[in-house]
Amino acid sequence: EVQLVESGGGLVQPGGSLRLSCAASGFTFSTSVMSWGRQAPGKGLEWVSRITSAGNTYYADSVKGRFTISRDNAKNMVYLQMNSLKPEDTAVYYCAIWPYSSNRRGQGTQVTVSS
Repeated sequence: EVQLVESGGGLVQPGGSLRLSCAASGFTFSTSVMSWGRQAPGKGLEWVSRITSAGNTYYADSVKGRFTISRDNAKNMVYLQMNSLKPEDTAVYYCAIWPYSSNRRGQGTQVTVSS
């Protein structure tokens, strides 16, 4: 059974930083493309970033230069370092196996950017 558990969300002021973590189990993590998506209140799911098994990374234009995705295949972990956060980054952030499917994602962690 695929299990993805996110952590690290919280309340942060504009310009601040957070690091999200995702613990993965129940599938072959090292060969899977992993991703982060987010859903803001009243909006649809937005893809944020993904990382291949080889470590190649891709970002949405809205976060490029501010967010960094990484992975640790030895620990079955994927991370999202978020810097220079903006109020529009406020959302529930989900860790998911790429390509996205609702049964291959975690429960999400709330990120709120507000002063």
